[in-house]
Amino acid sequence: MESLPDAILQYIFSNINNARDVAACNCVSKRWKDSTPYIRSLYFPRSSFDNPSSCGESPDNIVKRMVSRVARLEELIVYCPFSPAGLASWLSLVGLSLRQLELRMDNLADNQGFLESPSKLNCVGAARNLESLKLWGVLMIHSPKWDVFQNLKNLEIIGTRLEDHVLNVVLQSCPFLTRLLLLGCEGVRSVSMDLPYLEQCKLDFYGSGNCSLTLTSPKIESLEVQGCSWIRVPETKHLRNLSISNTAGRVYMVDFGNLTALEVLSMRGIQWCWDAICKMLKLAIEVKHLYMKIEFTGDHDTLQPFPEIDFVDFFNSHQKLRKFDIHGAMFAALCQKNSLKQVDLGFVIPCLEEVVITVRSPLNAEQKMNTLESLLMYGKSLRTMVIRILEMKSCYNSDDEFFDDICRFRYMNRNIVRLV
Repeated sequence: MESLPDAILQYIFSNINNARDVAACNCVSKRWKDSTPYIRSLYFPRSSFDNPSSCGESPDNIVKRMVSRVARLEELIVYCPFSPAGLASWLSLVGLSLRQLELRMDNLADNQGFLESPSKLNCVGAARNLESLKLWGVLMIHSPKWDVFQNLKNLEIIGTRLEDHVLNVVLQSCPFLTRLLLLGCEGVRSVSMDLPYLEQCKLDFYGSGNCSLTLTSPKIESLEVQGCSWIRVPETKHLRNLSISNTAGRVYMVDFGNLTALEVLSMRGIQWCWDAICKMLKLAIEVKHLYMKIEFTGDHDTLQPFPEIDFVDFFNSHQKLRKFDIHGAMFAALCQKNSLKQVDLGFVIPCLEEVVITVRSPLNAEQKMNTLESLLMYGKSLRTMVIRILEMKSCYNSDDEFFDDICRFRYMNRNIVRLV
């Protein structure tokens, strides 16, 4: 290493980011220590200060000393505990050069955190040239005092408790976002987002599942929403990937614009209103991958099974479907008596290549076997059929007979069908 030219040594150091590795390199030689300013990224793991140094220096000061030795720090990741004063001192040194900042705030359960001055959240505003900001475990009771982040393209907040007006202030400070990720957000009831440059968005609202969302983002390409009962996204001509899930509440209303670009649609939850299901299926006529795991329908507290869905009409309306993942209720709805009574001689499922079916009940076993056979008969491009059999919940003694029929079906079509 000592024989390497300075430029190569500096390049090597620019790719080292773990704080312990950097500290160890500083102790090797003066030449190595002199290369520290060329480091671009510093990462302080959770356990960075589990073994305190003999000099008794505080973690805040150690981080500050290492940060101060870097000429132009572009990325700072801190998972170890730190104080608001410590964060403020670091960002006063490198705030203008930072492009990526990731902090484990650890004040989610600390209601006294906002009595500290300055607050950790307000300190972040000193890094006004950020391109990416990630915050873990942050309590956001009061709106942060941030100016507009002109360069911020990526915002990730994971594990937070906040209110509607605080979230609105945060998003107003980040008008140029192209990627937004909010996971484990508690306390949000109604959100209205107007982000003209947003392309990727993932939202996970924790609680009773009755949040309402309005998103206006004409460039949105990928959207994942969990925990909303009312969803409105009027501009969707570029939307290719859409996932809607509600494991705690019900999905009452969905209002989307043009979905002609949609390729992947995932619909999950315990209960969806039937109008919402029908509307999504009607809009997603160009979809290539459809995943449905909705247990029940019904407009209010009463849980109801899916009504009959005509097998032929469904596949005629989704001509480009290549992969279909059906769970329980949707499969049962396709297996009603009238679906396959009259099939036009020219009917074919043109593009379907893979189907994954989850079976939960032996009820209407004959119709279900007819549907499985019809998928093979009319699916001219079908290459794989996966049948998942969950624990049967039935008062009838037909479980074994139905399972035998599926095993026989699998044996007769073993080049395509498999059981898991």
